[in-house]
Amino acid sequence: VQLVESGGGLVQAGDSLRLSCAASGSTFDINDMGWYRQAPGKQRDLVATISSGGGTTNYADSVKGRFTISRDNAKFTIYLQMNSLKPEDTAVYYCNAVVHRFPYDYWGQGTQVTVSS
Repeated sequence: VQLVESGGGLVQAGDSLRLSCAASGSTFDINDMGWYRQAPGKQRDLVATISSGGGTTNYADSVKGRFTISRDNAKFTIYLQMNSLKPEDTAVYYCNAVVHRFPYDYWGQGTQVTVSS
């Protein structure tokens, strides 16, 4: 499975961005997918996850009400709509896909999101 993120950039506080993550390869193995982020000098943290059918989502408290994760299985793509961005949202955002076999999950290369105050 290969994951390619896009949509990052430099924005001002209060702006919006939409990240995309396109999966290719053994996409039939993919179950849940999600977004994680890592700020400089910090650990990688969960942002949002979505179930295989898209019916169940989970968000970090810090992004609830501002971010929305969605999934288009026909395009093997997930999205992260980010509204009301804050400087503390600045990080590299990584896409993750869970599969029920070794290596059990895959990661994209990351896309930088920078929010200026």
